[in-house]
Amino acid sequence: MAVLGAAAAVELVPVRARAQASRTLRVAVPPSEDAAAIHFADEMGFLAKAGLAVDIQTMQNNPAIAAAVASGAVDIGHGGVDTLAASHSKGIPLRVIAPSGEYVSPQMQRGAGLFVPAASPVRVARDLNGKIAAVAGLHGLTMTATCAWIDTNGGDSSTMRFIEVAFPSMAAALASGRVDAAFITEPFLDDALKSGRALAYGFDSIARHFLVAAWFANTSWIQANPDAVARFSQAMHETALWANRHPDQSAAIFVKFTKMDPAVIAKMVRGHYAEQMTPALMQPLIDASAKDNGFAAFPAQELMATSARSAAVGGARRRFVPT
Repeated sequence: MAVLGAAAAVELVPVRARAQASRTLRVAVPPSEDAAAIHFADEMGFLAKAGLAVDIQTMQNNPAIAAAVASGAVDIGHGGVDTLAASHSKGIPLRVIAPSGEYVSPQMQRGAGLFVPAASPVRVARDLNGKIAAVAGLHGLTMTATCAWIDTNGGDSSTMRFIEVAFPSMAAALASGRVDAAFITEPFLDDALKSGRALAYGFDSIARHFLVAAWFANTSWIQANPDAVARFSQAMHETALWANRHPDQSAAIFVKFTKMDPAVIAKMVRGHYAEQMTPALMQPLIDASAKDNGFAAFPAQELMATSARSAAVGGARRRFVPT
């Protein structure tokens, strides 16, 4: 996958829209590459083209964003499908209005992995029975992926203890022996490889292709603002198409807003943005999260806004453009 080269100063040529922004949306995002699509959409003019402006509010985790959307503190949020599925199981009225990042194997497989210390005696899944593993969030994607890999490869994740560790601290936790394993993602894999080794790469234990994250809103806000929902969804669809085809330019925008070292981004396995949204793309993470969190799995259609369901009816290859 092409990424930002050594010459980090890539000239940006935004798509300057003729339409003036007529509506400002409050959008909450985590500091992740998937959520950076909102910055791409803003910088490249896709939101302005749709007659929108955004007040972007960065929050540190998916539950905080879900709570902000549910309470009406913001209009739209970005979050993991697993977080939204857990919220749905509790009756919280949040619905997906557009897709965001997706996992595609094998292209993205080396962008995440389950690591153990280099000298660890752990070689197979059952060796982790009764051990301690570090994950980015309890019952979040990294824990779900860890449990799924262990359980499908002969181990028993129910015997393990999981603790929350921030990604930047995971390599140190492994090296110090504080944990027996850690699920680590970009851009922290290089640190992990200095003192650890990978047991497994990627999220294939969940599925080889699935929707990881999405843009969502409260059902009452969706019903009251159908035009804004349609325009936002269309703008994010255009953004996904652009970002997947212009990795160097999107990397430059990512650097601008995260202040990350361009050299680090140049070595990363970059994310990919879903250009469609169908129930089949959402179902794997819903099912895996249900097993991990102890709630009943449900059809993905229930998590999709009505317009999103209609757009998905045409089949797996139809793009997502709500009406």
